[in-house]
Amino acid sequence: LSSAMSNDQVANLVSLMTITDNYGGMVVDGGQTSSTVSGEILKSTLLAVSIALLCMLVYIIIRFEILSGISAVLALAHDLLIMLCAMLIFRIEINATFIAAVITILGYSINNTIIIFDRVRENLKLYSGKRMNGKLIKPAYIANKSVQDTVWRSINTTLTTLITIGMVAIIGVADIRVFALPIIFGLLAGTYSSVFIAPTLWAMLMKAFPGKIKTPK
Repeated sequence: LSSAMSNDQVANLVSLMTITDNYGGMVVDGGQTSSTVSGEILKSTLLAVSIALLCMLVYIIIRFEILSGISAVLALAHDLLIMLCAMLIFRIEINATFIAAVITILGYSINNTIIIFDRVRENLKLYSGKRMNGKLIKPAYIANKSVQDTVWRSINTTLTTLITIGMVAIIGVADIRVFALPIIFGLLAGTYSSVFIAPTLWAMLMKAFPGKIKTPK
């Protein structure tokens, strides 16, 4: 058609077919994360998490002992894996907000775990080397007793936090919701790992390496 029309006719046709955009330049939020940037963010997240886990391992070894540190770090790795799987399943964008959620869950989950291991240390003082019903008390009993002593505290704390973060996820803006959803998955995974995984791993390691841990003074 352009070859059969004059320049004036072409210009007139383009003018008639052009739609005026009255809202041009008024985009409120157009943030996008490309695959390359997302990969860099994921690498930064893994680096930050690795450093955090290493520091927590050193701290727990100093405060408790090495088997508790190994158990706690493995439980934290479980929490992060659950969070990442949830992000992938629900196709939530991995960005700087996700990194903030990961670091938040690391601190929250390790707090629950430390409380349980603190009770493990106290029960280890009470029951180590003693007998019950004629049998030597095993680490599994100490771990189970410690969980029973602290489980309701962990559940109540998690429920209180879940109510707050759940309201944020429901009525919050999109950016806050991206932060709240990983936190919810992390809270559930963190409570589960603190109560069930970490003390169980500790008992298994104590059984596998008997006599390696001295009774706390």
